[in-house]
Amino acid sequence: MAEELARSARLLLGPGAPPGAERLRAVRTALRPRPVPSAPMRFAQRVQRKLGRLEYEQAVAAPLMAARREALGDAAAGPPRFLVRMDEFPHYMAWDEPERYGTAAYLRFHELMHEAGVPYLVAVLPRVSAASLDPAGTRWRELQDDERALLAKMPSEGVSYGLHGLDHRTRHASPRRHSELSGLGIDETEELLASALAELEPSGIRPRVFVPPYNRFDARQYPVLAREFDVVCGGPESVGLLGFQRTPVWRGEAVYLPSYHPLYGHAGEVLDGASRLIEAQAALWAPITLHWGWEADEGFAQLRRLLAAIAPYAARWEDFLAEVDASRLAA
Repeated sequence: MAEELARSARLLLGPGAPPGAERLRAVRTALRPRPVPSAPMRFAQRVQRKLGRLEYEQAVAAPLMAARREALGDAAAGPPRFLVRMDEFPHYMAWDEPERYGTAAYLRFHELMHEAGVPYLVAVLPRVSAASLDPAGTRWRELQDDERALLAKMPSEGVSYGLHGLDHRTRHASPRRHSELSGLGIDETEELLASALAELEPSGIRPRVFVPPYNRFDARQYPVLAREFDVVCGGPESVGLLGFQRTPVWRGEAVYLPSYHPLYGHAGEVLDGASRLIEAQAALWAPITLHWGWEADEGFAQLRRLLAAIAPYAARWEDFLAEVDASRLAA
């Protein structure tokens, strides 16, 4: 626990933090490792979140900035560092609706991001399923040549890779339980990850970041993910399985990086939250999650506005991963 706290403090405060900063009260309060709550508590947190009482600004940014002010004084404030995550490519419905969610549609989105100068992480699928919301389905295909070609050029245009499971097929029919991972045993989870990474290897893709399909995995699977990846992402749906956790924080051998409303959602919603963080000079690693399919369906108008606002503050994921590496040595 002390090791995780020291690493999280280094990630929050940066290399200029005074020695022993992790022992300051506000820092300990904001960053102490939190166990996975009981099922009733997780349910209560989900209700609080839906009522808007447990979201990013008040439950994450406020305590983290209080910790920075106690440790760094006047140097605590500064521009936020937005980590933009995009789910997913290929789109999980690329086989079912190629005209709407195929490579040509994604390319229009990617060109907007590149022209705006906003680096981002794309959650990559090694396989594309047919009817991935049907747990009984079995049909899938490999990546096609146009998908591989676009993935190959992305790093030169500001894009980093995350692994997005194997095929995005849910194991549960209920929308409240959609997950590719939940319910798998440890050996099955390890096998799924090994297959996914092996199928991406010929394309030269070895992600350091894991983005769970549907933002759901079981708490007992976290150590497996943390052994394989340096960063494990999450989202609002993760609260029901891991509880509400601050972000980013070290948990075990990886950084846990869930994204919460209003930084998780449609571009118009994210714009409001991001603008408030910029105005408040909240100098944090702030994870933004967008879904390019949602933005394509809305004609990209709100996305253009968001990109114009956050472009000066969007961080490269490689820079964040370098800070993760440096914080690993803090303990």
